[in-house]
Amino acid sequence: MRQLALVLAAICLGFAAKAQGEKPGDFDYYVMSLGWSSNWCALEGDNRRDPQCDAGRGLTWTLHGLWPQYERGYPSNCRTVEYDPNRGDSAQMADIMGGAGLAFYEWKKHGRCSGLSAKAYYSMMRKAYNSVVIPPIFAKITKDLHVPASVIEDAFSESNPHIARDQMTVTCNQGMIQELRICLTKDLKPRRCGADTIKDCKLNDAGLEAVR
Repeated sequence: MRQLALVLAAICLGFAAKAQGEKPGDFDYYVMSLGWSSNWCALEGDNRRDPQCDAGRGLTWTLHGLWPQYERGYPSNCRTVEYDPNRGDSAQMADIMGGAGLAFYEWKKHGRCSGLSAKAYYSMMRKAYNSVVIPPIFAKITKDLHVPASVIEDAFSESNPHIARDQMTVTCNQGMIQELRICLTKDLKPRRCGADTIKDCKLNDAGLEAVR
């Protein structure tokens, strides 16, 4: 009995250590998340009076984040010795992320797990975002639409033939297109998404609000 108790104690301590936070830099690949700005505003941003949602911004697909990912699951809120970014560094991300607040939040939750400094992580996010061509057709959406979610992948696939269908996925939220997620290696090359990441939205009439 005593030996069994020691084994169980060792197992419990192992789980506890893991629960305290994963090691920065210990992950398998990145998921880059691009969000349709107008839909985010309709679902969340308008209630917050977020400047991202102001008329005339003309935002289409903005960078939600670049997330370190395991083959199954993901690390978050890792402990790191790296300093947090200053306000100026975060503000410089607003052009692709919609605002500085999101940039800082993404650093805290995901960037600390990358093993990079804050400046290097922000640079990596920008490099990932710039590696993808945003289909020009989206900037021309001047009225609210309902479309099959699959057309989002169709458009991105046509503009980015180097990205295979199993390397991206579309998500929906409350009947609306939410995000396009692209799976990338640590050096930002497209790769197949993990089994828990490929969860394509199957809606045939997903909402896509007009560009603001």
